[in-house]
Amino acid sequence: MSGFPTRHLGSALVALVFALLAGCGGGGGGTAPGDTAPSVARQWNDLLLEAIRTDFARPTVHARNLFHVSVAMWDAWAAYDGSARGYLVDEDLVAGDVAAARNEAISYAAYRILSARFANSPGASHVLPALDQKMGDLDYSTGIVDEMGDTPAALGNRIAATVLAFGASDGSNEANDFANEHYEPVNLPLLPAFPGNPDLSDPDRWQPLALQFNVDQSGNPLPAGTVPFLSPEWGICAPFALDVGDLTIRTRSDGDYWVYHDPGPPPLLQGAGSQEYKEGFEQVLEWSALLDPTDGVQIDISPGARGNNTLGTNDGSGRPLNPSTGLPYAPQVVPAGDYYRVLAEFWADGPDSETPPGHWFVIANYVSDQPGLQRRLGGQGAVLDALEWDVKLYFALGGAIHDAAVTAWGIKGWYDYTRPISALRHMDELGQRTDVGAPSFHPDGIQLVPGRVEQITLASIAPGERHEHLAGPSNTNIGKTAVRAWRGPDAISDPETDTAGVGWILLENWWPYQRPTFVTPPFAGYVSGHSTFSRAAATVLTLFTGSEYFPGGLGKFPAPRNEFLVFEQGPSVDVVLEWATYYDASDECSLSRIYGGIHPRADDIPGRLAGSVLGADAFQKAAGYFGQGGN
Repeated sequence: MSGFPTRHLGSALVALVFALLAGCGGGGGGTAPGDTAPSVARQWNDLLLEAIRTDFARPTVHARNLFHVSVAMWDAWAAYDGSARGYLVDEDLVAGDVAAARNEAISYAAYRILSARFANSPGASHVLPALDQKMGDLDYSTGIVDEMGDTPAALGNRIAATVLAFGASDGSNEANDFANEHYEPVNLPLLPAFPGNPDLSDPDRWQPLALQFNVDQSGNPLPAGTVPFLSPEWGICAPFALDVGDLTIRTRSDGDYWVYHDPGPPPLLQGAGSQEYKEGFEQVLEWSALLDPTDGVQIDISPGARGNNTLGTNDGSGRPLNPSTGLPYAPQVVPAGDYYRVLAEFWADGPDSETPPGHWFVIANYVSDQPGLQRRLGGQGAVLDALEWDVKLYFALGGAIHDAAVTAWGIKGWYDYTRPISALRHMDELGQRTDVGAPSFHPDGIQLVPGRVEQITLASIAPGERHEHLAGPSNTNIGKTAVRAWRGPDAISDPETDTAGVGWILLENWWPYQRPTFVTPPFAGYVSGHSTFSRAAATVLTLFTGSEYFPGGLGKFPAPRNEFLVFEQGPSVDVVLEWATYYDASDECSLSRIYGGIHPRADDIPGRLAGSVLGADAFQKAAGYFGQGGN
């Protein structure tokens, strides 16, 4: 089984990619036995994903874009089916050639929405011509703007206008470019390029970052300085399947926060759960030390050894047999440090990324392309043609992804939780909590662990000793905390040829496994958006296909030796990410954020649990619109 297309595209390739997508419908193909070309819905979805890759990295905004375009395509398809119901536009039309009418209506609806949504994107100079070219290739005139009447073009234009009007009043504040209306951070910004975190006032709340060179997760340069919290008030955005019974409206002095599926507060250093706070963030530090492909540790990363977790745990130890072949999964033994680095970058969704919501649409398209897939809704009933399969899948998946954004960011905005770089540097500022008799003792300081987390001493900086390079001018670093961790971007001159590796560094300089121009996402950690998006999407794919397994019992993504990694050179060997089930992929995504230094475990599990509910609810609601099938 082939892997789905790599997402790491250099900026010089953007125009070429758009030209190819506009001309042929995308690299994934979208075909299956009996089909000769990608469905028109797939072609527009591919263009949307590529447009997202060149836009600002805004997971909430793009989850909404994916949902709204999916709604439009579904409503256009459903208008020509007597038993299906539209979501925003519910009409019953007739046509002599239903397939042609659907293609035309879908195209006008998608074209109008994408043209409006990406008009001011930093990639607009590539996106807008690609949209025009696609319409031309499909032999549709962009000059037809009429919304009245029963023609497919008028229907598509009418649906687009309805979706855009809905978006103008859905609580997202689109008119003001989704700007925050009342949220303000309680902490002064952290300057990651400087040691420590001396100005943090509340270690339980989110802290913005101030960067001299600031590039977002999609590779777009931003003004130097502090990046505001993305979408802290997103809980108020109109959802899909979320119910008022799931909602709690919280109030702070700065305004109301709508919180769906409220998980309760995270562990707090200054409140309940302080031990879990400390241990959870220290696990991030511990896992940072595993990002070394030269440490001699080899692990089996095949589905026979990894995955198969109980929901909300990491208790799995793999699966004995591939249910499609009846044979054991072939072992794949690779350096552990390569695997963990590939995980961190593959699931990081940057740069040039379709963001986490779009990433799961890429996975869904990959699934649809597999020759072993039978396109039966829920694994039962008639085989669907490519267009019906795609519009129904996108509608259900888009609803789940959008609800995941509304839920996760509603929780993020209310609980306003800290990130590892802030928490770990703050704990270091406090001291250490191991040696009670030492002057550096503080009960909320860092835990000392021989060989991993140590205080620098005169003996440890002696010539040839492990901390020799950390002595500082006139031995000024004696008494500071040294940790074995990924050595950070300062150890890399050229990411195409250099590897930072793992070594002893000062904890005050600790850095997540990220680029120096990004560091950590500009929003609170709790709950993990990746965990919420991924479990919701995995649940939809399981219910929609009727199986938790990838077609053929195996999904793959290749990360070629010294070609895949962006933050530094690597991997040192060919690595192929492999998953038996959608849930295995989802759980791997969740864990990748700990390796990447972005989340502690407390952020992860509540996101998985919420995503499981969101995915099931969205699929059930979407299925209620499907009726008895298509023409």
